[in-house]
Amino acid sequence: MSLKDRISDDIKTAMKAKDKVRLETVRSIKKVILEKESSVRAAGQESLTEAQELEILSQIAKQRKDSVTQYEQAGRDDLAAGEAAELAIIQEYLPEQLSDEAIAAAIDSWIAKTGAASPQDMGKVMGPVMKELKGRADGGKVQALVKAKLAG
Repeated sequence: MSLKDRISDDIKTAMKAKDKVRLETVRSIKKVILEKESSVRAAGQESLTEAQELEILSQIAKQRKDSVTQYEQAGRDDLAAGEAAELAIIQEYLPEQLSDEAIAAAIDSWIAKTGAASPQDMGKVMGPVMKELKGRADGGKVQALVKAKLAG
């Protein structure tokens, strides 16, 4: 089942269950997907690829994480809780996140492949690691682990 079909089914389910938060969140995901789909159609592509769908979901999830952080810093726990609830729903559509050990193993592999030895070589490692782990690992966490491995 494609992501678009799954989202349409989830909208119907949320409407029947009268789950307002889920309904609004899933509708917002569908809106972004439809907007992106229309822009790629203009470029001659028939529909979104799985990678493009994953990128959209990752961007939406990152926006929610940033919002939660900002609301918490501002002392608006009520708004932070709402954003966190939406984030949990969005994460249901993302692939399972990798463990720190799996991320570290991928980083070690790319450090060995690229011959990176110092923090100045961080760019050599980050690009290929992020391509490999796209959608399955938080970029901030990957960056912190790469920085730590190259510094030590």
